[in-house]
Amino acid sequence: MAANTGSDVKNPTSAELLQRAVNLVPMLKSRAAHTEERRRIPEETVRDFLASGLNRIEVPNRFGGLGVTDGLVFRVGAELARGCASSAWCYSVWSANAFMVGFWSLQAQEELYADGPDVLFSSSLTPGASTIETVSGGYRLKGRWEFSSGCDSASWLILGVTGVGDGGRTWVLVPRQDFEIVDTWFVSGLRGTGSKDIVVADAFIPGYRMLDVGKAGNGDFTGWEIHGQAGYRIPIPVLLGWDLVAPMVGIAQGMIDEFTARLVGTSGPGKTAESEVIQIRLAEASAEVDAGRLMMHHDIRETFEKAEAGETFTPLEQSRYRRDRAFITQLCLRSVNRLFDVSGGRALFDNEALQRFHRDAHAVAHRDSLIMDLGGQAYGKIALGLESE
Repeated sequence: MAANTGSDVKNPTSAELLQRAVNLVPMLKSRAAHTEERRRIPEETVRDFLASGLNRIEVPNRFGGLGVTDGLVFRVGAELARGCASSAWCYSVWSANAFMVGFWSLQAQEELYADGPDVLFSSSLTPGASTIETVSGGYRLKGRWEFSSGCDSASWLILGVTGVGDGGRTWVLVPRQDFEIVDTWFVSGLRGTGSKDIVVADAFIPGYRMLDVGKAGNGDFTGWEIHGQAGYRIPIPVLLGWDLVAPMVGIAQGMIDEFTARLVGTSGPGKTAESEVIQIRLAEASAEVDAGRLMMHHDIRETFEKAEAGETFTPLEQSRYRRDRAFITQLCLRSVNRLFDVSGGRALFDNEALQRFHRDAHAVAHRDSLIMDLGGQAYGKIALGLESE
């Protein structure tokens, strides 16, 4: 069982919440292999997350959440990934989605949180192979979506659709009874995330469960008016993606921790603590992770400071955050590769954490938005005076 995290304490500080994450790391590490075998987050891990209260960091105060607005959730996601990347990934996705539902209408939010603050939301934010049709009082939705991380534990989904309103990016909320999970998740990395396919055969979507993503926090300030939290004055694309970068930072730090623990106290020729190659690799890898972490913290802090001041985000600033998310991911990937390349044959065994960190890091880095050639392109175009999407 996980250590007592003190979830009954009212209004815990950010430091106390971060310590709860630290306390969960040994448990997550001990279950990492089992989580991979199950290809989804174990129920006991979900229970431990809920008992810790960490899932409530991004839930609005109005619905029993902690409403912490200093970017703490990203530090928590990075910390948890030191133990299990898959568990941290799902925690981060669930938390990001809990925050994002605060952009919807009050009627939708009251429906979502009708049973309390501990509801989990998964998502598949691209339109997939879907169709949506306008009907009396709302819409009829059908289709199939991929990569819905943590969906086995979710009561609601956020799904992307097209063909509604002005044709821009739209998300809809779908309850558990209206979707089917198809187990397609047989992969090399992030195996425990259970990022399976979602099928909606034919579901009615009331109009109040729709969200115009482009306007949320960027002209439509419903979330700000309901909650009064500065985060709801931030356009969704500015924050979207940090929930994926944070676990990547934690994966790279976990790799450093494991690599160091294996070699401390060893001596003699070869891959030991006395090897200059090992020493230099460790120094370079740790510097890369430290740099990535500092960049992430800087960007997130800057984002919330601008929101608190009521400032808008220029296209160049928005593209810079997107660039930085991709750059940090690639920086951490280089760190992981740098150490794995000198870890020897023993690191290839299934019971070794090093190979799991290595596989998980590559899985994260395969997200399109986290590939520098894609995530960085918009910045280059705007910086050169060209128009970007």
